[in-house]
Amino acid sequence: MITLTDVTKIYQAKSGQVTAVDNVNLTVNQGEIYGIIGYSGAGKSSLIRLLNGLETPTTGTVEVAGNDIGKIKGGKLRKARQEISMVFQHFNILWSRTVRENIAFPLEIAGISKEKRMKRVDELIKLVGLEGRENAYPSQLSGGQKQRVGIARALANNPKVLLCDEATSALDPQTTDSILDLLVDINEKLGLTIVLITHEMHVIRKICHRVAVMENGAVVEEGQVLEVFRKPKQPITKRFVQQISEPEETFETIEQVQELYPSGQIIQLTFVGGKAEQPLITTILKQFDVTINILQGKISHTQTGSYGTLFVHLDGELTEVEKVIAYIHEQQVEVEVMTNA
Repeated sequence: MITLTDVTKIYQAKSGQVTAVDNVNLTVNQGEIYGIIGYSGAGKSSLIRLLNGLETPTTGTVEVAGNDIGKIKGGKLRKARQEISMVFQHFNILWSRTVRENIAFPLEIAGISKEKRMKRVDELIKLVGLEGRENAYPSQLSGGQKQRVGIARALANNPKVLLCDEATSALDPQTTDSILDLLVDINEKLGLTIVLITHEMHVIRKICHRVAVMENGAVVEEGQVLEVFRKPKQPITKRFVQQISEPEETFETIEQVQELYPSGQIIQLTFVGGKAEQPLITTILKQFDVTINILQGKISHTQTGSYGTLFVHLDGELTEVEKVIAYIHEQQVEVEVMTNA
């Protein structure tokens, strides 16, 4: 659905040339929810402007839904943009129009008859869960409801691609989750390809199938979300993953345990998929002569499976501890010895 080949975008500034996007190669499959994550200045916003044709690449090609977005112009570009919709961080809805009128706006521009417009608007209001709010103005809506209006409006012309530019970063955590659930629902019901630009790893974890990590304009890491969580390679990716899988308190706890327990080992267990749900600790305590002190643990759920980390202090005779570690390996759970306590 989307293919970027050797894409570079260079801006001219007073201080000289600025490379906002640096030789990026990406493929987004049809019907996929694809996340692009990075901190401010990573090049995410420039990249999304290349996808919707607001900017043209300095070098390389940007193909979206069969169109070379960087080369087509005029009527062809306007038609191509109808297949690429945007959802924004600050909603960008018209404050003088009601919910119904906001959603109908792109249909008016497209010259759709009033009867067809109203039918389509009713469908979208139901899809995004705004029944009963049709005649409300934006000032009467919550942040989540405003974003639902923005999403409904973006879907009005039946686009093939939905671009979400920090679509949840202005919302509280509970509202963020409800909007993410809505995007998953839309993806599944409509088979819509969604590209999410974000700096929040929670967003990636919750709904994306694959992720690209950007830094200084370049894609430094890419892969299935579950695989990236399991084995992040780049330092920036590790920082993002640690935000939601390894609380800082863990390492303080390890230092405290080292003082409290002069023997044994502190290990980190990594569970993936169904392994995250198995009663591993209970089984170990029944089968081996060791003691286990759980320091910190968390299970996260991604679109393609569960991912869990568990830090434990394991104590007992050295041979017995080694047997436990070997047993854990046999259960296809990853083990990392953090330190000897």
